This record gives sequence, C-alpha cells and structure tokens, in this order.
Amino acid sequence: LPSSAAANLRPGAEQKVVFITARVHPGETPSSFVCQGIIDFLVSHHPIAKVLRDHLVFKIAPMLNPDGVYLGNYRCSLMGFDLNRHWANPSPWAHPTLHGVKELIIDMYNNPKINLEFYIDIHAHSTMMNGFMYGNIFEDEERFQRQAVFPKLLCQNAEDFSYSSTSFNRDAVKAGTGRRFLGGLLNHTSYCYTLEVSFYSYILGGAAPAVPYTEEAYMKLGRNVARTFLDYYRLNSLVEGPLAPTPKTR
Repeated sequence: LPSSAAANLRPGAEQKVVFITARVHPGETPSSFVCQGIIDFLVSHHPIAKVLRDHLVFKIAPMLNPDGVYLGNYRCSLMGFDLNRHWANPSPWAHPTLHGVKELIIDMYNNPKINLEFYIDIHAHSTMMNGFMYGNIFEDEERFQRQAVFPKLLCQNAEDFSYSSTSFNRDAVKAGTGRRFLGGLLNHTSYCYTLEVSFYSYILGGAAPAVPYTEEAYMKLGRNVARTFLDYYRLNSLVEGPLAPTPKTR
C-alpha cells in the first residue's frame, strides 16, 4: 500500500515490509473485521496513514482459506486440511494459498533490497477475552526482549488489547503455524506474531463487566494495530497537523 511519492519506493531504496495475513481458519470471522480495520485505515486520508505508506510497504492477504470460508467450514479447507499446520511444506495442489504466500515471503526474504520486518497472522479465540498475541521463544535474549516491544506499544494504543494475556511459546503442536515456521526462517530483525481476538468480549480492567465485541470494535482494533507502527518506528514527528481521531470504518 505505497503512496505515489513514497520514500521507500525510490530506486535503490530499501523497503521495510509488514506482511499481514488473516482468516486461515474460516470460522474465525472476527479476524476478517480486524484485517478490514487495518486496510481501511492504511488507505485512508488520515495523516498517520500517509506517513506509514511513505515509510513502510504493507503486504496483506486478507483471506488465506477462501474455499473453506465459502463452504462454511470452521477450521479446514476444501481438502480437509488445517492450513495453519502446513507452513513447513505447503503443497501447490492441496494448500495453494499457503504455497503462494510462502513463496512470496521467501522471495522477499532473499531480496537484498527488502527487509521483511513483521509477519502478523490474525485469528480469533473461542475461550480467551480481549485481543492478545502469541510470539516466539529465541535463545538470543536480546531478540526475545525486542519481540515484546510491539505488543507493549499496542497495549498502550488499544484499550481492549491485553499484554498480560500475550505469551511466547514454541509448543510442538504449533510448529506448522505461520508464526512458528516463519519465526524460524526469517532473520533476527524479523518478528512474527499471531494476533488473537476474542469471539465474545473484552474487559477493560479491574472488576469492570465484559464488553461484547462488535464489528466496529474489531475494526477499531485493526486501526490501532496499524497506527502502532508509527510508534514502533518513531515516526510521530513526521505527522502533519494535530492528530485527528482514527476514522471510523463503515
């Protein structure tokens, strides 16, 4: 989603890429609304969105399992596969969307002019409250600590995002997920996350009652995810004029 005069598209310029995917599990419909919020914000006229387009390249695959969604499946594709367990060796025949996205990511990773800095896969969770993230565990303590920066910043921007529910793991059962596989493939400057959001509600803290999620609330979380990149890359000083509220999506 670059703008026409983007600094990151000058000849020879290094591109910083944020790759976002969603809806690998067809039944996790909230992930589509979160992703829609990200897209709507990034293509808007908001001054933060303009700065982000000028300095970052966003690659977004909003639906990794379109056949499963069409069929009304909860978790599987047309062929009966849980696609989020086949990132290690996706088949162009059995897992075509995964195969295509993985090939694109590897091509970018091998391009010296592209720095793939973030991979975020959006899901919905059936038992947990709020939005939260899963990250990876690394032997390099400094890399492990740097990985926590983005979710901490997101927690400051999104009242429904919970850093206390965010966790870092390397469970064997999750080895075939996008977050785990790409976390092991990409270099130490890349960070891979699963962004989860509750099917139901969020709690703002203390003994406050749970607030049911709405389509608009999911999209607001998406907008807050997008604007958190401004803080992460310390681009705040480049925003022109007073910061308007993040625009609502339809």
